[in-house]
Parts: sequence; structure tokens; C-alpha cells
Amino acid sequence: MSLTDMAIARIRELVRSGELLPGAKLPPEQQLAAELGVSRNLVREAVKTLVVSRVLEIRRGDGTYVTSLAPSLLLEGLSSAVELLSGDTLLELVEARRLLEPAATGLAATRVSEADLAGIAGHLDAMRAARHDPELLTLHDAAFHRAVVAATGNETLTTLLEGISNRTLRARVRRGIVDGDAADQAVAEHEAIFRALAARDAPLAQAAALMHVTSTENWLRGHLSAGPGGED
Repeated sequence: MSLTDMAIARIRELVRSGELLPGAKLPPEQQLAAELGVSRNLVREAVKTLVVSRVLEIRRGDGTYVTSLAPSLLLEGLSSAVELLSGDTLLELVEARRLLEPAATGLAATRVSEADLAGIAGHLDAMRAARHDPELLTLHDAAFHRAVVAATGNETLTTLLEGISNRTLRARVRRGIVDGDAADQAVAEHEAIFRALAARDAPLAQAAALMHVTSTENWLRGHLSAGPGGED
């Protein structure tokens, strides 16, 4: 481990242990260097790295602070990272979505409010109206799922699934362009999810979501196995 990595680890431990709480201001650079037993240059490098990872933030003219450490902040780089995945690794990503999203949908069925249901219904209506526009349909598809997972009230789960789903959007658009029947199938699958949510039936909601994600996964597997140039 390099000296910079050691400085990073020590600052992270201060945050993890609660010595530096969310929103807390870090000691002056010279004091922090002395407390960590490293040079001021190493402290600067460590702070830069932790700013990039959204653990710290620099407020010009004020100092360096611990961020809110909210999941949506710390995990926001996930979406950008998964954009680099392709081929078999993309299939692994879709598998991860298959494991997480149905469970999240089942959880949402136990927590969804009437206001949540109204929002989800609005996205479903928008999907119906966009049947003949694959790109627009996909945008409303994504909004539908965001609203469903948000109904769980679990910010970490919502952020994780948002990062994973972003990478699969292009695959769903491609499916709509290639397969003219995909739009009707997608709408029908989302209607089944909504009915289960409205009934507050967790097992049925989970099963409906699993069927939907699995159909996308099966299409993508066949698409990628067709050979080079298959993935958009």
C-alpha cells in the first residue's frame, strides 16, 4: 500500500468510525497531516481522491467537509462505470438486475402508497401512448421502474438499480426497433406488475417483475449470440 493509500485509508476510517460525521469540517491541512503522521502533500492527494469518490467536498474559501454520505451520492459513479460493460459482462449485469429488481418490486408492493401508485400509473399510461416510438417507450419504461423501486423507500436499492438499469436501456431500445411485437409485450408485462402492486400482493409483484426482466434477458442472450455487431 502506498503512502497516499494509507492516508486515504486513515481519513476513511475517521469517517467510518464516526470521528468525522457527515457534514463535519476536516481539521486544517497541517493539523490533519500531523494527526495522521503523513506529509501535507500526502494529505492533499488523499483529499483529492476522496473528493472524486464523493466522500469529501471542498468548499472554496471555507474548507473541506465530509459529504452527506447519502447512497445516491456515493454510488452515483456506478452508472458511468457500467456503461463500459459489453458482451458477456453485460449479461452479468442483466443477471444482477434479474436478482435485484423482482425482489425490490415485491418489497414495493408492501410499502407502496396511493401517491406512489398514481405516479406509477402515469408512467404506464405514457408507455401505452408511446407504443410506436421505441426510444420514448424505453424512457417511460425506465421511469416506471424507478418509481416502483423508489416506492420501497430504500435509497441504496434505488441507486443500485438505477445504475444497473441505465446500461440496459440501449438494449431495450434496440429490441423495440428489431422486434415490432416487443412494445405490446412490454406494456402487458408492466400492466401485470402494476396490478400486483395495486393489490399489495408482494409474491405476485415479484413474479411479474421476474417474468419481465427474464424476457429482456432472454432476448439479449439471443441477440448477443447472433455474432459480432449484435449489441448496439
